[in-house]
Amino acid sequence: METALSVSEPIRILLVEDEFLIAELVAEALSEQGFAVHAVSNARDALRHLAAAPVDVLFTDINLPDRMDGAALARLAREMRPELPVIYASARVAALEPQQRVPGAIFLRKPYEPEMVGRLILRVLESETPAMA
Repeated sequence: METALSVSEPIRILLVEDEFLIAELVAEALSEQGFAVHAVSNARDALRHLAAAPVDVLFTDINLPDRMDGAALARLAREMRPELPVIYASARVAALEPQQRVPGAIFLRKPYEPEMVGRLILRVLESETPAMA
């Protein structure tokens, strides 16, 4: 089932995934659903992108290369953009305890269907949007 976006500008997703094939599959699935996806493989590049470009949702793996994992990335991202929705992904359920997550973040267990990520992102954004009077 495809999710079609009906907004004039696409929702901008920052995808942080160090496994190339997963990043490609998820980026392609989200792009086909109408999202604008910028994919990087590490936290350092993600922070650079956050500093330079608008991002609507951070979708990050927890286990990243180098010295910064997805949990630390999300904390720094929230310092830069306090309202940024965050979705974590990991195959290890115990990899991130609830108290380690940034407030309001969602945890998605791997493996997941790349196509369902778009629906999850839309639900996250809908819950972040204030109700219209």
